[in-house]
Amino acid sequence: MVRTVIRRRKRSLREQDVTVTDPPKVRRAVTAAALGNTMEWFDFGVYAYLAGTLGKVFFPSSSPGAQVVSTFATFAAAFLVRPLGGLVFGPLGDRVGRQKVLALTMIMMAASTFAVGFLPTYAAVGFAAPLLLLVCRLVQGFSTGGEYAGATTYIAEYAPDKRRGFLGSWLDFGTFVGYSLGSGLVTVLTAVLGTDGMTDWGWRIPFFVAGPMGLIGLYMRLKLEETPAFQREEEAQARARKENDPVEEARQSGKGRLKEIFTRHWQAVLICMGLVLLYNVTNYMVTSYLPTYMSQTLGEPETTSQLLVLGTMLLVVLMITTVGRTSDRWGRRPVFMAGSVALIVLAAPAFLLIRQGGILLPAIGCAVLGLLLVCFAGTAASTLPALFPTRLRYGALSIAFNISVSLFGGTTPLFASALVEATGDEMVPAYYLMVAGVIGLVATFFLHETAGRPLRGSGPMVETPEQARQLVARSRTTAGRQARDVWLRVRHLWRPPDK
Repeated sequence: MVRTVIRRRKRSLREQDVTVTDPPKVRRAVTAAALGNTMEWFDFGVYAYLAGTLGKVFFPSSSPGAQVVSTFATFAAAFLVRPLGGLVFGPLGDRVGRQKVLALTMIMMAASTFAVGFLPTYAAVGFAAPLLLLVCRLVQGFSTGGEYAGATTYIAEYAPDKRRGFLGSWLDFGTFVGYSLGSGLVTVLTAVLGTDGMTDWGWRIPFFVAGPMGLIGLYMRLKLEETPAFQREEEAQARARKENDPVEEARQSGKGRLKEIFTRHWQAVLICMGLVLLYNVTNYMVTSYLPTYMSQTLGEPETTSQLLVLGTMLLVVLMITTVGRTSDRWGRRPVFMAGSVALIVLAAPAFLLIRQGGILLPAIGCAVLGLLLVCFAGTAASTLPALFPTRLRYGALSIAFNISVSLFGGTTPLFASALVEATGDEMVPAYYLMVAGVIGLVATFFLHETAGRPLRGSGPMVETPEQARQLVARSRTTAGRQARDVWLRVRHLWRPPDK
């Protein structure tokens, strides 16, 4: 009887506990989620490459340095409302579903980016022009508060456990493709229209392109189904509601979820914030600040600096899925740790190369930064969702991610440009990256390995029925051995001592 009780407590997996993924659905999920990130980062690429031009259009009365700072201040303002978007969209995604919220954030992002192209200039309406730009950026920031966390959650909950790193890396593949498209478009327009043409009217064209891209992304997201993990969680919550359990109802409420996130999962929140800081400080330093740094601070031609950073983004695009696949094989923790140490060691040499001028040495420096960035970009989308259980995943990840991005990531161009302007030290961006590397290394030290394992609160996910049967068979064998070992220990305790 005791052995039977033990065996029940060590229950093995059943076939219904294992989810067999549908390859076409997985491809649609990855494509639709990545397209939203492409849309978001198309806007970032455009804004970063147009920082000097937008400063002339919306802040013409300032000095060139102050124009850049003012433009990046407007850029950073969008990040201040991202935590509010995370507080709204994250818990909402845990309650009504990932797909519905992702469709809503796509609509808001596309509409606000498209609207920037219609804004009047400072010369036309005065101080109202930068205020309208700020409003558009705030709407973008609010909607983005639910975008990345929702997209990573969606892909992670659809991906087989052994391929989550590879499939998750396609999300950030969309990130850098979007950035490359936006920055590439601005580079071509600048070469064709010239600086005066871009200042007069050419700056509007990239924002107009965002409208059709948003419609395509919205169409794809409306065709998606809910993730298997969320469907199972929803069924469990429905059963709990039928029992009219007041404790469970309190847990499912918005306040109950927020309380649980910060009381029971505060360690995961801090680890998430540290990893997000590491990734996003590196990301925004390279994508949003580096073009302006080379052209405005170092005095390089705009076309040269734009082409160098664009080449860096293409390098990241080529490498990112390889890094994601590597994390499936070797683990997320080793990749993050190696990237953190390399960032601390190589940030200063990379910026020293960039400061040398010309093409070759700055290209090598930019390539070094790109290889450092891809260590984090190829691993983040599979690592961060695994920190939290299914019922809280979207909300907890949205809150932790957006607080960290708002405080440290999105403000990177503003702080870096302001510190360079105040101190006159052109190596400040390197020191900034080194500090981020130290913080990321500490967060990685406390990170538990999740590669190849089920998400918290979810059952295993495999690619074929044969893999499911093998997993169930191994689980039964393991459960039987565990029960036998415990039974032998119990018998040993009951056996009277030898005389």
